[in-house]
Amino acid sequence: MSEGAATAERDPGLQPERTRLAWRRTTLSGTVSAVLAVKTALHGGPSPATLIGCALCCALWLGFLSLAHHRIRTLTSSDTPAALTSRHATAAVLCTVAMAVCGAALVF
Repeated sequence: MSEGAATAERDPGLQPERTRLAWRRTTLSGTVSAVLAVKTALHGGPSPATLIGCALCCALWLGFLSLAHHRIRTLTSSDTPAALTSRHATAAVLCTVAMAVCGAALVF
C-alpha cells in the first residue's frame, strides 16, 4: 500500500474524539480526587484550615473543569480543531498541580 492510500484511509475524526475522551477522563479523575480529599479532610470535623483547603480545592477543580469544557467545545466545533494554546495548557497544568498539592495538604 502506498503512503497516499494510507493517508486517504485515515479518519480525521478519530484524533479529536480520542482527545475529547481523554479530557473527559481527566476531568472525572480530578472530580474523584477532589471529592475524596474533601471527604477525608472533613472526616475528623471541620476546622478553619480544612474548610479553606476544601474551598481552594473545589475552586481549582472548577477552574480545570472550565478549561476542559472549553477544550472539548473547541474539539467538537470543526473538522480541524485549533491546537491547544500555551496559555490554556499552562493553566490546566497549574490547576492540576495545585489541586494535587491542596489534596495532599488536606489528607495530611
